[in-house]
Amino acid sequence: MLQEVEWGEFKVSDLFDIQNTNSFNTDVLVPGNEYDYVTRTSLNQGVLQETGFVNLENINSAGTWSLGLLQMDFFYRQKPWYAGQFVRKIIPKIELTEKSILFFTALLNKLKKRLLSVLVRDVDNIFLTSAISLPIKNNDIDFSFIDKFIAELEAERLAELEAYLSITGLKDYELTEEEQKALEDYDKIEWTEYNLEKLFGKSTRGKRLKSEDRLPGHLPFVTAGEAEEGVSAFIGNDVTVFSENTTTIDMFGSAKYRNYKYGGDDHVAIVHTENVPKYAAIFITSAIHKVSHCGKFDYSKNFYAKDADELYISLPSVKGSINFKIMEITTVPLKMGIGL
Repeated sequence: MLQEVEWGEFKVSDLFDIQNTNSFNTDVLVPGNEYDYVTRTSLNQGVLQETGFVNLENINSAGTWSLGLLQMDFFYRQKPWYAGQFVRKIIPKIELTEKSILFFTALLNKLKKRLLSVLVRDVDNIFLTSAISLPIKNNDIDFSFIDKFIAELEAERLAELEAYLSITGLKDYELTEEEQKALEDYDKIEWTEYNLEKLFGKSTRGKRLKSEDRLPGHLPFVTAGEAEEGVSAFIGNDVTVFSENTTTIDMFGSAKYRNYKYGGDDHVAIVHTENVPKYAAIFITSAIHKVSHCGKFDYSKNFYAKDADELYISLPSVKGSINFKIMEITTVPLKMGIGL
């Protein structure tokens, strides 16, 4: 289908503008969910958390894209948003249809490789001087074709998903009475703050292993970064092997659950949740990420194991003790794609 259409090249500066955002830290956020608080993270569409109204001058309007200056990911913002540090705002100069937003998001992200190759100070100029190819008709952007192409692509992917759900037995998945009640009562859960070190002991720091010293093997080796969940290589070196069912936190504060044995470098802290039930451990990883990946840590200020030991996380509790059961019950349906 793409081969049948005529293509034209357009300067990005004719289609979009790029602007800095007025940033602030999480300590000024307020309860509410009317606005997204967007940071340079690549997780959760760049949204660190939701917030209520903070002020008027820092609001970025919906209908724009955010660009995080770490992984250079473009995310379309469907509601007004605030920004953390190192986030740019991409403003369209053309009127877009609902389907074409998806198309242009993919095109913008094709610029990622080029933007990652330059210094942050040069990003704006490189972005604006780049060019993208678009379907055209009578020398204008062919939005009719774009809408039709995206619609057909969505239908194709939906059919693939239906087939997958049928094969895996998840197509008509129904919650148990226990799971349904847990989700209905989620807002009534009692929450308590717990210190990470008191819960799981001191966190462990990995050990540096230079790329040139890594021997080929089968052990996943975890470093900092979002690509491949931070697994940078599979090694055969004699290194400390950390247990499955644990949580890693990288130098940027990004927490990830590990359901396999692995090694880790010195930019990774390991939280020892191995004795916690699996789905409760996944829940705990999310709770850790919420407080560790807060915009405080970057190349100039790394997150270390000692920082993990000082974290306080909020967990469901009952009569003063951690409610592991409710964490397990609510995590299972979420894993199946059924939200709260």
